[in-house]
Amino acid sequence: MNVFLWIVQAIVAGLLALSGLGKLAQPKDRLAGRYPWVRDMSSATVWLIGVLELLGAIGLIAPAATGVATVLTPIAATGIAVMMIFAAGLHLRRREPSGVAVTTVLIVLAALVAWGRFGPYGW
Repeated sequence: MNVFLWIVQAIVAGLLALSGLGKLAQPKDRLAGRYPWVRDMSSATVWLIGVLELLGAIGLIAPAATGVATVLTPIAATGIAVMMIFAAGLHLRRREPSGVAVTTVLIVLAALVAWGRFGPYGW
C-alpha cells in the first residue's frame, strides 16, 4: 500500500505542478482558452491558485521524500482536497461538467493520500 500511495502522490503532485506552473507562467488571456473560469477571476486570484497548486505539489512529495516533517504530506493532501472541493463548487456554479469531473478525481485521490498517510500507512 505504501508504494501505491507514493504513486498516487506522484500523480497528484505532477498534475498540480503542471497546472500551477501553467497559471504562473502564462498570461491570463492565454489561460482563458484552456480554463474558461479565468475570465471571471482577477490576475492575482489566478496567480494565487497557481502558487497554492505548486505548494501543494511540493508538500505531497518533499516532506515524505526527505523524511523531514513528514506530517506535512497528509496535511498538504488535506489542503489539496479542500481546495479541489472549492474548485468543484466553482465548476458546478459555472455548469462546467469536465471541470467537476477532474476536480472530483483529485478530491478522491488527495483524500486517499491524506487517509493513508495520517492513518495506517504514515511514517
